[in-house]
Amino acid sequence: MSTPGDRSSAHSSGRSTDRAEDHTRRRLGLAHEPRVAVDRVACTGHGVCAQLLSGVTLDEWGYPIVGDDRVAGEDGRELADTAVRLCPARALYLR
Repeated sequence: MSTPGDRSSAHSSGRSTDRAEDHTRRRLGLAHEPRVAVDRVACTGHGVCAQLLSGVTLDEWGYPIVGDDRVAGEDGRELADTAVRLCPARALYLR
């Protein structure tokens, strides 16, 4: 049989507590999930963003259309940061 002290130590090292805290922060508007955006005036239509990000497609002139602007997970954040860094016109940004 576990004691209250056993349960608190189990929760402090578990991921469920971290997940609950993240959910609470998002619900209260304290956590900011990055989203991909394009400055359409600055964009020159190189298409680097569409090659790197799955949520971005190109129109018939080669300019990006952001269908899914969410950046999910740590891998998604790294890929989005890379796309922002490699944009030749500096038109891609995270908001």
